[in-house]
Formats: sequence, C-alpha cells, structure tokens
Amino acid sequence: MFTSEHVSLLLTAMASCLILYRSLKHFWRKGNLPPGPTPLPLLGNFLQLRKGDIVKSLLRLSEKYGEVFTIYLDFQPVIVVTGYKSVREVYVDRGDDFLARGDLPFFDLYYKNYGIAFTSNMDRWRQLRRFSLSTMRDFGLGKRNIEDRIQEEAVCLVAEFRKTKESLVEPRHFINKAACNVVFSIMFGHRQDYEDAEIQDVLSAISTAISTASSGWGQLFTMFPWVMQFLPGTLQKGLNCMQNLLQFVEKRVEVNKKTLDENNPRNYVDAFLIKMKKEKLNPKSEFHLTNLVNSTLQIFFAGVDTTSSTLNYSLLILMKYPDVLAKVHKEIDKVIGRDRCPNIDDRSQMPFTDAVIHEIQRFIDLVPMGIPRKTTRDITYRGYSIPMNTNVYPMITSVLKDPTCFLYPNEFNPKNFLDENGQFKKNDAFIPLAAGKRICLGEGLVRMELFIVLSSILQNFNLKSPVSPEDLDITPDISGLTNIPKFYKMAFTPR
Repeated sequence: MFTSEHVSLLLTAMASCLILYRSLKHFWRKGNLPPGPTPLPLLGNFLQLRKGDIVKSLLRLSEKYGEVFTIYLDFQPVIVVTGYKSVREVYVDRGDDFLARGDLPFFDLYYKNYGIAFTSNMDRWRQLRRFSLSTMRDFGLGKRNIEDRIQEEAVCLVAEFRKTKESLVEPRHFINKAACNVVFSIMFGHRQDYEDAEIQDVLSAISTAISTASSGWGQLFTMFPWVMQFLPGTLQKGLNCMQNLLQFVEKRVEVNKKTLDENNPRNYVDAFLIKMKKEKLNPKSEFHLTNLVNSTLQIFFAGVDTTSSTLNYSLLILMKYPDVLAKVHKEIDKVIGRDRCPNIDDRSQMPFTDAVIHEIQRFIDLVPMGIPRKTTRDITYRGYSIPMNTNVYPMITSVLKDPTCFLYPNEFNPKNFLDENGQFKKNDAFIPLAAGKRICLGEGLVRMELFIVLSSILQNFNLKSPVSPEDLDITPDISGLTNIPKFYKMAFTPR
C-alpha cells in the first residue's frame, strides 16, 4: 500500500529524471556549437562560474577557449562573445542575426516578454521602439527643451549639495533623485520634490532590484531560475521590488487616464494611451496596457540606473585622481566660468572634460556582460552552427578593456580619448551602452545629462574625501549584470 511518503518519493524521482533528461537532451544536441568547458547534467557549467564572480570567470574561460565559446546555464547553451571585432559583429555587422533580446530570468519573471527593452518578439520590439523614439523626441529627447530640463535639475542638485554645508554625505541619495527627475519628466510630465516619500521608495526599489540581480544570488538565479525563484531571503526581497515598481507604474498610468486630454498629450504615458485608442481595432497592435506599463518601467528604470550609477562613480573616481579633477576645474573656469549653467554646446570646447567623462564610462564598465541577445534564425557564425533562439552574451567589458583599441585598457587615463594635441579623439570601441539597432534608447540623453550635471557640480564645488586618494577603493562593490560602486561619503566645499 502506497503512503504519502511513497508518493512524495515517486514524484521526486520522476521530477529528477525529467530534469536529468532535459539536461542531457541539450548536451546530446550540442552539434557544431563553439567550444567550451564540458557541462554536467543538472549543473551545466556552474562549477566553472564562481558565484559573484561571473564576469571574471567568463573572461578566464575566453583565455582558454577563444573569443567565441559556449557555456551552459539552466540546461541551455549560451554563446559568449569577447573582443572588439567579435562583439561588433554581433551588434553591428550582423546585427539582424542577433537582434532578439536574450533571457534575463530575474527580470523576465515579471516582464514576461512584454515592453520595449525585454521582449524577444521582434514585431513587438519594432512597433514599440519606433513609437518610443518618436514620442520621446516629442517630449524632449533630442530637442532643446530636454537640455533645459537637465539644466533645471542640475541647479536643484547644486542647491541640495549647498544645504549640506560641507558635511560628509552619501552623494548617491541626491544624485539618484536628480537622475530620476529628468526621466520622470519625460515619462510622466513633471519632476518630483527631493523629499517626496513615494519617489524615495521607488529609487530604493530600483537600487535593491539591480543590486540583487547583479549579486551572486542574482547570478545563481540566472543559472537555476526554476529553483531559485522559490527560495526565501535576499532574492525574494529583490523580486518583491520588481513587483512594487510595476504597481507604481500601473498607478501612475491610472492617474494619467483620468486626466487625459487627447488633444494635448503631456508625456510618454499620455501619448501611449492615445495610441492605444487609435489602434484598439487592430488585432496585431502591440499598443495595449501591458506593453504600456512594462515599456514605461523599463525606460524609467534604465534611465535612472544608468545615469545615477555613472555619476556616483564619477565623483568617486575624480576624488581618487585629484590631478585630473584639477584640470577639469581649470577647463570649466576657462570655458564656462562661474556665472552661468553649463550647456551642451560647451562640450565641443572642453576636450579634456569630454575625454574624462568618456574615460569614466569606459573604465567603470557599467554593463560588463552586455544585455543578452538571441539569434533570430539558424545561423553560421565563425564556422559554427548556432540555432535560432540561442542566448548570446556580448561581453562589453572585453571591448572597453581591449588592448588593441585603448592605450591604457586596465587603468583610468583620459589619454584614451585624447590625441597628441590634447583634442578629443573618438574611438569606435567605446560602446558602454551597446551599439547597433538595439542600442540603449536613451543613450543620447545619458551623454547630455552626464556632461551638464557633472560640469555643474564641478563648477560649484571642490570634492573632499574623508580619506586620502590612495585609500579610496574604486573597484566595484558588486559586479554582474552591472558594476555597482561601493558606498562612500564625501563633502562638497564651495569653490
């Protein structure tokens, strides 16, 4: 007679056999994929990828297996691509073959293949990207008035720093709010007060979500999502933040619905709601509430995190290199002075500052593994056969630190972007936010914001660290999906 214990054992055995079968099936069908470490049933290449150190682990494997190799995560092959020439093929030269979004289980659990940034549905992506680019231009992106918004926010941020009266503070609390307000004004039509409790909760949720996704636990989630999503603890806290962020956007959308004037759209959400009404009878339309909520959150999330993380890292690096900071101060005084707000036209007259900002982005290597891609069809690549819907990791870190592209690949040095005459020098290997058709939607906004906000801060303040430059640690606190700087304190002393 079967007891409940017998049934449980039988079910466990059946589940184990099923998992083992799925695992072995993928290994048996390896075919002509690029070389790589031998995977184990159930574990894949877990043993070769140290928890919390996946970026360095993949780079070490590339030294053994070459620029293009295969690893196994969650029973699935992943093609890892390193080096400028190989990554450029994925992004640009053969961009259409790798244009689909790859799997990111931590985020996919909530986005469910909807929204502009995290969908592998190519028709959905095309409709949403075309609309989003056009709409964000209408509400500031690429136009003069977005510069006005950034300048306004820079003035507010400087005022907040003055209120600290040279005391030691964590600058990220202020910078995150400034970065949030610029994107918030495009997506929702207005900025929020720095003391607004709801925005502080949203920023905390974004920080927790991205930290969790990038951490060792998040890396384990990528390898074993079918197990990790049910474990209590740190992961659940990060996953709950994703749910809270979606609920925040849903609430904001409802506010816009109630006050919508179809003849006078105020922001991205309004424009999307109007587009939904126009296409409600089109069965192939991707303009519906689910895509609105997910697209809005994805643009908002990326816009806040990218800019705030880079600015937070910028101040830390400039305190680490006071000689570089002194040269930037000198160039600001010469070109801008102290009596007006920096504008984007100043950048062309400030080659050293421009080079410093580019070098910061290169050095911090914000998204070291790139956002995963997928093949859009069965392809032949570098002599290998790669099936449709295979995940691909274009390792941006290997491009930004490629010794064939940069004179000083592993150190912070603005000369990476300066010619022999001290003028700014472009570099095709500068791809901190990817390249090609699926480059970050707000890449231009990020570049404008970094220049105006950082120049405004340095125009008004000296940066003072409580420890000597030699003791400042600029290595990432977390390195995974993103590189996150360590927490630090500093004082802003008026110039």
